[in-house]
Amino acid sequence: MGFSQLFLLVFLALGGSAVAGSVKIINEKNEALVESLGSYKKKLTPGLNFVTPFIDKVVYMETTREKVIDIPPQSCITCDNVSISVDAVVYWRIMDMEKAYYRVENLRDAMVNLVLTQIRSEMGKLELDQTFTARSEINELLLRELDIATDPWGVKVTRVELRDIVPSKAVQDSMELQMSAERRKRASILTSEGDRDSAVNSARGKAEARVLDAEARQKSVILDAEAEQKAIILKAQAERQREVLKAQATSEALQVIAKTLKTDPHAREALQFLLAQHYLEMGTVIGSSNSSKVMFMDPRSIPATVEGMRSIINDGEQVNSYPLNLDLEQIER
Repeated sequence: MGFSQLFLLVFLALGGSAVAGSVKIINEKNEALVESLGSYKKKLTPGLNFVTPFIDKVVYMETTREKVIDIPPQSCITCDNVSISVDAVVYWRIMDMEKAYYRVENLRDAMVNLVLTQIRSEMGKLELDQTFTARSEINELLLRELDIATDPWGVKVTRVELRDIVPSKAVQDSMELQMSAERRKRASILTSEGDRDSAVNSARGKAEARVLDAEARQKSVILDAEAEQKAIILKAQAERQREVLKAQATSEALQVIAKTLKTDPHAREALQFLLAQHYLEMGTVIGSSNSSKVMFMDPRSIPATVEGMRSIINDGEQVNSYPLNLDLEQIER
């Protein structure tokens, strides 16, 4: 092989490598930075790109998709001097490839250190209890601060999440003791409230029972009074009716006696005998009673009494003519 042929082969090899080096294919969602003789020249976008062989050089290629940084546990001190361990997850993406390469060296390490610094700063502003109850507020605050801090780097922080906030062992033991005491306190309060409610309900029930009992007694007294009133009225009505019937019976008996006296002449002697007998029996009954009494009776007055009764019988016609149909008011008078 001659010198000319060798030169041709070297030229073709160098030309082929130069052509191959001038073609750059960038994948979707990726970008690349090109320097020409040490200075920034241009940015390669997804697709087919051409550069100058042996002069242009691709110095940085990175994706523009969202990426995740897992922040390792970091020791922090709260404002009430409690030691806690905090880890987080940060979601971010490159918005400006030129700033991400030329404004900061080793972008990922810079992001990790910045997040750790911001976490320590924010946790130092809060008390221990606030770190557990205000986690969403802390996430929003970290997101805003990191987004502002990373803007000069051409980076957009899309989300920050605190995963675990773990106090030290001594603090955990103290928290457990506090929680146990709080549970006992709540149990005592609930027990006392239950006893109070039970006593109130019992007293209220007794009061209502006494009220109901008093109302029942009142109604019973009223009903007894009404029943007694009705009994008195019924008794008075019965007495009145009995007196009326008695008066009617007396009137009818007198009418019968008057008729008998008119028709039977011997009936007068029998009536006189009966009157005298009843008169004597009345004295016997009065004398046999247990109460003390003094009776003055003249035996000689008996014939006069009989004669008086006889005169009454002799006036049978007047008795017969006497109005026997007496009303109740006349009888009562």
